[in-house]
Amino acid sequence: MLLRPNKSNVPLLRTELPGPQARALIECDERYTSPSYTRAYPLAVAKGEGAVIVDVDGNRFLDFTAGIAVCASGHCHPRVVQAIQRQSEQLLHMSGTDFYYGPQAELARRLAEVAPGPMPKRVFFTNSGAESVEAAFKLARYHTKRQHMIACYGAFHGRTMGALSLTASKVTQRAGFAPLIPEVSHIEFPDCYRCPRSTSTGDCCFDSLDQLENTLFRHTVSPAEVAAIIVEPIQGEGGYIVPPADFHGRLKAVAEKHGILFIADEVQTGMGRTGKMFAMEHWGVVPDIVCLAKGIASGMPLGAIIAKAEIMDWPPGSHASTFGGNPVSCAAALETMALLEEGLIENAAVVGDVLLDRLNQLVSQHPLIGEVRGKGLMIGVELVRDRITRQPATDERDAVIQACFERGLLLLGCGNSGVRFSPPLVIDEADAETAVAIFSEALNELR
Repeated sequence: MLLRPNKSNVPLLRTELPGPQARALIECDERYTSPSYTRAYPLAVAKGEGAVIVDVDGNRFLDFTAGIAVCASGHCHPRVVQAIQRQSEQLLHMSGTDFYYGPQAELARRLAEVAPGPMPKRVFFTNSGAESVEAAFKLARYHTKRQHMIACYGAFHGRTMGALSLTASKVTQRAGFAPLIPEVSHIEFPDCYRCPRSTSTGDCCFDSLDQLENTLFRHTVSPAEVAAIIVEPIQGEGGYIVPPADFHGRLKAVAEKHGILFIADEVQTGMGRTGKMFAMEHWGVVPDIVCLAKGIASGMPLGAIIAKAEIMDWPPGSHASTFGGNPVSCAAALETMALLEEGLIENAAVVGDVLLDRLNQLVSQHPLIGEVRGKGLMIGVELVRDRITRQPATDERDAVIQACFERGLLLLGCGNSGVRFSPPLVIDEADAETAVAIFSEALNELR
């Protein structure tokens, strides 16, 4: 069931932005909330439906952020809302780490069944993506009895201390928080667009793997001491970067050769966003541990790790989470998974191809566009000041996103100069056409 609310009047801007009620809300928020929060533009949300956001002044926006790739089934999908209402009347909380209840057990079964690979699996529930990464970090160390972890430059795995130690996206995320967790190293994530040797053959993936085996393993880290390699199938905050076709397979082979676990951080890429339930399915790679959150429960706080049963061997009490696996969140996740399998994953693939095609058609019209890339409804547009030097157009990117907001389209940035298109998976081709038209108008404004 795809949610198709009346969109004939979207976008529809009734006031200046921000409007009077939005200004009052923003003033209160900025007085009392943490200054660490980042807001790309002054959007004060009142409600959402499908791919439509309505602000407190009644302005209607076409949402191509999905709450940072969270609302997979769209905002307030009626079936998800009904599942939440039913469960909230039965049980709000009982802590699944100490007691048993149906929604958690059923969701664990469903996730174990759909995760890549035929082997038995087990599931640990968390509240967020960062907490899922923390759990995977701990499990990898416990199971292997090794200390070292390897991640990629440009990766975002969260901001809690263990996850932050793996994150290497922006300096501002790490500055001032040292010392971080020791025994963590980073290698390059292959970016064919910015590879100095190749832009088409995928040779840049060899540089990353060479860096791992012939530099890191030779000079600073023994592979016998590495617990796990963690990688995003497609780098998210790092720029929506799609790696060369054989990168993940080769990286997994290196890990297997040395007895190193392979962790796929599918927090942003998982749950249908790329046109498959898990993005690693595009490359036929079976991870040892999968990290999930964001789209798993259509906006309810929930995360999970799925691990091979033989790997999830930590004993009772070694790790737990009071709120992880909350019954209301699990009920929302079960309904979300049903919607994904009934058509939303296929819709992400089909409409994603349309969106990718329409964005690629803009390349000849707008010199600012350097590259369009992505899978399903996880698409990034790289903006550059010069297509020869490929100098990132960071300020221009920010201006384009602001101009789109002023026209009623919600977008976010990624990487140094990327624009991310990550709408709810319920959008149709008309939504895609509208978004591309507004994006093109915003680019014209900069010209």
